Amino acid sequence: MAPMQFGFALQGRGPLSKPEILFKLAQKGDALRYDSVFVTDHVVIPVEIESAYPYSANGRVAGDWKEGYLEPLPLMAHLAALTKRIRIGTSVLIIPYRNPVVTAKMLATMDVLSGGRIILGAGVGWMEEEFQALNAPSFKERGRVTDEFIRLMRELWTREPVDFKVWTGGHTEPALRRAGQVADGWHPIGLRPPGLLEPKEYAQKVALVRDWARKAGRDPKAITMSYRVPLELRPRGAKPADGDRTLFRGTVAEVVEDIRIYQRLGVTHFVWDLTATDLKGALALLERFAREVRPKVQRLPR
Repeated sequence: MAPMQFGFALQGRGPLSKPEILFKLAQKGDALRYDSVFVTDHVVIPVEIESAYPYSANGRVAGDWKEGYLEPLPLMAHLAALTKRIRIGTSVLIIPYRNPVVTAKMLATMDVLSGGRIILGAGVGWMEEEFQALNAPSFKERGRVTDEFIRLMRELWTREPVDFKVWTGGHTEPALRRAGQVADGWHPIGLRPPGLLEPKEYAQKVALVRDWARKAGRDPKAITMSYRVPLELRPRGAKPADGDRTLFRGTVAEVVEDIRIYQRLGVTHFVWDLTATDLKGALALLERFAREVRPKVQRLPR
């Protein structure tokens, strides 16, 4: 039976988004035998943003957006050159932003040069102002365009010596349909209101993804179920929290049980958002999870 897989996401902005920090975290993850590391995607941030952010309760984006995002595709290529075994992915690449033929070629090239270590996490995007700034296809048509571009890229890849996975994000009904019909994996972000994806909701959406796969004549069990959430390990010796506790934020024993709950729902690949606010804390969190938590949940439950 294949082991559980664990990865982590790199920040696109904020104190941990500087190039030298991204490189150190990726290399540390590689040395600790994490399975994956993911980068994020924005091309241009408009001065004024009216679009609703889907991962906050009030629809507004928190934090300072004045810091520039690194372009994910060349960043992935550089990370691949700095590492040996860890897989490099996007969480997620906004598919309508880029020419699909050029994007497919760049991804195929990276996959060949990295020794088959690329994961394309694909999304439709949420910021209408960014679509307008890039002169991208119509924001209202972004779902249809994403489906069309993914199918085109897959057709192009049949002519290239590549074999990498395409995961699609999101938790709406169209996103679940897309995951079931065209993706190799479902890659949602959880525990960010309003899309919390707590166990009951996650299980319901897994069932919908698999139902769409059956309707498309695909094997539902062949679709990877992943889950991207914040991770925090409380200090050693800390007592379990009283009352309600946010999942994946707790003692080692609590986080182990959280992982097992989602394992039973079909998750085989977790991607952590590291809650540490500095490089020292992020490296320590990677080390502690690998040493104290991963060995306890390495195997899938029977």
